Amino acid sequence: MEQRIDYKKAKPEAIQPLFDIERYLHQSGLEASLQELVKIRASQLNGCAFCIDMHTKDARFRGESEQRIYELNAWRETPFFNDRERAALAWTEAVTLVSETHVPDDVYEEARKQFSDQELMDLTLAVAAINMWNRLAIAFRTVPGSYQVQAAKVARS
Repeated sequence: MEQRIDYKKAKPEAIQPLFDIERYLHQSGLEASLQELVKIRASQLNGCAFCIDMHTKDARFRGESEQRIYELNAWRETPFFNDRERAALAWTEAVTLVSETHVPDDVYEEARKQFSDQELMDLTLAVAAINMWNRLAIAFRTVPGSYQVQAAKVARS
């Protein structure tokens, strides 16, 4: 696979708002570990190899277990995720697949049991952001494998 465009260099001012959203999310109070699970799961659904590579590395760096990362695509069939994580993963799937699911009421009701209004806004923003990153990386064929966790970046969150 060959990269089409390096979108970070082609028009840096255009993607700066995405970095601003990421900075906000890192300071939002939404658990960093939960955010990584959401990013991995949305990236799996979208088939974004670059983002899966990036966020599994970030999740490992934050202490996420290999077992939970490996089982994330079958989270419903495992005992490895708590109720809050399950609600977030269901919400992630429904929002990522919005054209298919239209975010059903039962998924919303489960999310409301686990998240405050502000937290659900932040979770939804996290899902929307990773979906945008996925679309950029997929459209421009960002090559997976080269990403390295930056301790300074991770420490901010």
